[in-house]
Amino acid sequence: MWRRSLTVLQVAATYMGTIVGAGFATGQEILQFFTRYGYWGVGTIMLSTGLFIWLGSKMMLIASDIRAKSYEDLNKVLFGDRYGRWVSHFMLIILMGVTAVMLAGAGAIFYENWNISYQTGLLITVAACFLLLRKGMSSILAVNSIVVPLMLLFTVFIMADTFSTPEADRFLTMPTDYSPWEAWTAPFLYAAFNLSMAQAVLVPLGASIRDRKAIKIGAWIGGIGIGFMLLVGHIALSVHMPGVQQYAIPMGGIARQLGNSVQWIYIILIFAEIFTTLIADIYGLTLQLEERLKWSRSLITFVILAICYMASQIGFGTLLSTLYPMFGLISLGWFILMARKRVMRG
Repeated sequence: MWRRSLTVLQVAATYMGTIVGAGFATGQEILQFFTRYGYWGVGTIMLSTGLFIWLGSKMMLIASDIRAKSYEDLNKVLFGDRYGRWVSHFMLIILMGVTAVMLAGAGAIFYENWNISYQTGLLITVAACFLLLRKGMSSILAVNSIVVPLMLLFTVFIMADTFSTPEADRFLTMPTDYSPWEAWTAPFLYAAFNLSMAQAVLVPLGASIRDRKAIKIGAWIGGIGIGFMLLVGHIALSVHMPGVQQYAIPMGGIARQLGNSVQWIYIILIFAEIFTTLIADIYGLTLQLEERLKWSRSLITFVILAICYMASQIGFGTLLSTLYPMFGLISLGWFILMARKRVMRG
């Protein structure tokens, strides 16, 4: 019983920590996918939560059924051997690019907030990633078991502060210029993009767990946790609309109004959320390349980190602006096939 409870909590925490990356934490994703659609936001967040529970559970259960070694095994089941391999190649490029950008973001946090040079910040982050990833999946579970409760605590704090303001119920009446079609399409795009990215860590996580009930309960708790954080972020951002749209980091603008100590805690959480997604993506890339190259896992991790470190020197914006629209289409195809795929009973 205790073992199952621990597994459930680890699945839930890893699920939330993988989905809640830097884009989510800054508030930019919440603003773009939900808040700008005004009073439709609550309904679309509820739909998105349901998709995360359903498809997140399904992904991990399929991975457990087929004993997947990496996300390529899942893609072969969904797309067939030939196309599954191509989709995995494409994902590898995208994940490498996203990882480089996140590493650059971590370096910027050191420089802009803690008066530590950008290069030193990069090297500290790279060293921490390498040391933690030597322990494999257990390191990802351990980091998320610390970061996710802190994220939830900060979310509760933001919620308490928001509901003490006069316009706390603005999310229920806020008008929008967007059509209902755009509003109700957004949760499908959001879930498709995030879940297809998250498979890099959720597939090996599901494959490592034989207890199907623990996976299901963990996905429920994780999905509800993601929905709760989305809703609180949406309510807080709604109070400050439309002015909050001018910020590159919308939640940072809100945190700044709550005092220096809250802003300092928020910056630490932003870094922690970047870091959890960073190690999760590197772990998924390592497993993917290990199947192909037959190198040691430590060597592959080192090479990935070295490539991302070099890429972070020059920026990755142009490449990502080209790849992201393509990845959005791949994500929708992946989403539809995942929704149609049957799961073994058990």
